[in-house]
Amino acid sequence: MIETAIKTTGYGASGARSPLGPIEVERREPGPRDVVIEISHCGVCHSDIHQARDEWHNTVWPCVPGHELVGRVTHAGEHVTKFAQGDLVGVGCMVDSCRQCRSCRAGEEQYCEGPHGFLATYNGPFKPDGSNTFGGYTTSVVVDQDFVLRIPEGMDAKAAAPLLCSGVTTYSPMKRYKIGNGDKVGIVGIGGLGHVAIQIAKARGAEVVAFTRSPDKIADAKRFGASDAIVSTDEKAMATYAGKLDFVLSTIPESHDVNPYVKLLKRDGRITLVGVLAPIETPVDNSVLAFERLSFGGSLIGSIAETQEILDFCAAHGIAPQVETIALEQINEAFENVVAAKVRYRYVIEHARR
Repeated sequence: MIETAIKTTGYGASGARSPLGPIEVERREPGPRDVVIEISHCGVCHSDIHQARDEWHNTVWPCVPGHELVGRVTHAGEHVTKFAQGDLVGVGCMVDSCRQCRSCRAGEEQYCEGPHGFLATYNGPFKPDGSNTFGGYTTSVVVDQDFVLRIPEGMDAKAAAPLLCSGVTTYSPMKRYKIGNGDKVGIVGIGGLGHVAIQIAKARGAEVVAFTRSPDKIADAKRFGASDAIVSTDEKAMATYAGKLDFVLSTIPESHDVNPYVKLLKRDGRITLVGVLAPIETPVDNSVLAFERLSFGGSLIGSIAETQEILDFCAAHGIAPQVETIALEQINEAFENVVAAKVRYRYVIEHARR
């Protein structure tokens, strides 16, 4: 039994304009339902940058990012039944929720309607109340067993990490809208989320068309499984898919004009945004939606159950993110490369690297 709080070291930011630097934080004393995890890998999500730089105007300082954690269980509380010491496990975007509201009872904790929403892995409650949590840019974490994921046997830890956010974020809307055989799907943005989304959509049986602003990603998009890949600034090429897609998933992490992608949908088609949590650049033309009975919406990460599902799905179908491992000390350079779209396609911190 561990009867004291746990101190852990990592990297964090003290303000929106400060680079990330060494920090020591304290984890809570493990309870009977908690597991203690020694973190070996943590994916670097674009959300980490938005949060560390206070671009969503809700950051709680100090900010220690990281919500794609993978590591080994070093301690399991006396009431823990799902995990044992030595298990390879993961933690995604949430570490708790109210567990009592309609959404939580339905197994959709990411839409928790409790007074503070779900408890994010870092930066505290989704609806900030001034308290804080610290993420995977550290060496250990304490988490209730109900918010811990089992990493499938044989799955590489560094490949598993991004699936805990980018994987489930793109999988959840595809599952909800039953995307599969016979569907023609557009994936917009071939980055950390998009390159995984292509693989998931194809494995579900859909025909996939990729859309990117970067001509140098065309070959990669096809390698990931797209039957075609289009440079989105090429109006003639875009016009060849007008009215031909059943579903479009935009993974672009910044505000952008979605109207060119709305025009790609068939009657009764649907476009879902998962990459941006901000006002869109240009209002959607509702006349286009109305005349084709189109649906426009968003989706937020995924539930704990869906996160386990996507881990198992990717293991079964041989799906893996393309990652570059870095040492934690390289995180500030990595942030700049993510913003400049230089990473191919997801950075993963490997804590053993120095």
